Order: sequence, then C-alpha cells, then structure tokens
Amino acid sequence: MISIKYILIIILAILLSLESSSQSNIIQVDTIPYKLYPEVNDIIPDLPSPFINREGNEFVIAVTKEEKYAIISVTLNNDRGICPQLVVDTADFPMLVKTGLHSEDALNQVETITGRPIERITELGHPNGLSHSGFMAEDERIISVIKGDNRIVSQLGSTHPQMAKPLFHVLNMMDADLSLNRWNMAIHQWDNIRYFFYNDHKVFVEAGDTKGGQKSIFDDNIEGAFHVKIWREFDAKEEQFLKENYSHISHEEFDEFKILLSFINMGEMEPQYIMRYGFYEGHTFWRADPIAISFIFGIITLDELNRIFDKKLHETLTLHHTE
Repeated sequence: MISIKYILIIILAILLSLESSSQSNIIQVDTIPYKLYPEVNDIIPDLPSPFINREGNEFVIAVTKEEKYAIISVTLNNDRGICPQLVVDTADFPMLVKTGLHSEDALNQVETITGRPIERITELGHPNGLSHSGFMAEDERIISVIKGDNRIVSQLGSTHPQMAKPLFHVLNMMDADLSLNRWNMAIHQWDNIRYFFYNDHKVFVEAGDTKGGQKSIFDDNIEGAFHVKIWREFDAKEEQFLKENYSHISHEEFDEFKILLSFINMGEMEPQYIMRYGFYEGHTFWRADPIAISFIFGIITLDELNRIFDKKLHETLTLHHTE
C-alpha cells in the first residue's frame, strides 16, 4: 500500500514542476518538457494561456504560420524594445497609482497632464489635430473621456493596469519576433503568429509598421509606428445570445455592434496610455475599448457583460464620453 507520506511527496512534486530553465530553454510540466520560444512545439502544450511560472514570468501560447505551438515570454517590464510598460503618471494621478483607478473628484480638479493644459491636449486630440482620425471624437474632451472609461472599468470590477496587460502581452509577442528578425520587412507586416490562446479563446492578431510616426497628445515622449488588429470570433452560443437580446437594433447597427465588441485597432501607444493615464482614446478608429478588451481576451463572458451594463451593451459601446 502506498503511504500517505509518499502521496504527499508526489503531489508536492507536481505542484513544483511548473518551472522554466533559462539554460535549457525548456519548461517542465508534470515531467513533460516543452520548448520555449524561439523554439516551437509540434503538439499544443498542456498549459493554460496566459500562465505565470514560479519565478513570476508570464507566458502565452501562440500558433505560428507553420502551425507550430510557441510558448512566448510576455512579462511586462520597462526594457522591452517596443515601449516601456510599467510607467504610471504619478505626478498627476496619485490615486491611479494607489488603486489602479481614478478618483472622479480628483479628475474634476485636473488642469494639466504632463504639464500640458487639458484644453491643449483636447485640441491636439481632436480629428485633424495631431492625427487625421483623432484620439477622441469632436464632441469629447480629454477629461470626459478619462472619466467615462474610468466608470466603465470600475463597473467591470477591474483596473486600468489590468486592462493594459493583455494588450502589452500582444506587443511583447511582436517584440519577440522583431528581436529575432521575424518581421516581414518586405511587406511591413508581422505575419509569423496567426493567433494565440487567451483564457480558453483563440485571439487573432495582425500587425504592420509605418515609415512615419505618430506623436503623442501628451508631453510624454511616447510615439507610435505600429498598427495592430486584435479580434476574436463569436461562437454559436454568443451569436444566438446577441440575436435574442439585440434584435431591436437595425442590421447596420447590429453589424457595427459586433465589430465594436470583438475587434480592436490600436498602436503601441494605446496600452501605454491606459497604463499611464487610464486613457483608452475616445470614440475613434483607434479606440481600445475596455469592454472589447474584456470580451476578446475572455476576461468577462458576454452574458455577464450584458448584465453588468443593464442590457444596454450596444448603447454603452457607442455612446460618446461627453461632459
């Protein structure tokens, strides 16, 4: 008969087995060795995605264009080539640093951000300011946008750093391929990763680079040169749920609703904006909506999102953040 002590030893060994080795570039799970990127695996690793190892490093599992499985390190830090990722505007938003959310009373008192007057930031952020499409809609202002999304993120039971993290994970996969010269410079596209797994969902990604650069509306030295498309497909149950609960809107509105919920178009500036300021951009082409982040990355289910926003999910996604 196997002793209780022996059983406990086996259990402890299993719990401790999820570890990585920088020397061998192998992660060991229950005695099964998996290769870490840039090496790839022929079979899908029996691991959650994302996951954190014993050393606190974060990984996601991605599928390459050759249909191989890559375990990619995506840990946030300020040393990634694509952008710093742990910077928060401590001077202007001390409550954001402490809690991950803004104090609305404090936001009402803000006159400058990074030393730049909020009126000037709003002016630069409107369409045809620093960019053709703009960082916010014409009827939105910088503080009204930050307030509106702060309320949404609070309703989601989340924080701005938590919202920024999965977006940074995508950028860090891009950064890994940039450092390995696996970016297709001939067509200015990142085409090595087809999709990745996140909270039991397939998340698809496409990215490209531009010859020029996008300046920031804040005085923060952030610039953008990459554009990224992130989306996931609805399953049959989710499709049916939307049809049953939003049959009252027009076909055009329904199609737009699905896109707003399941698709994000962003650059490397957006997750930095979210982390630093709680700014997701306003209702423009470049918006990284917190509801879409929650849905795409499997953070909150569709029916739960619908409940949180009192069955007004379409209205919440389309309503501009005005004062």
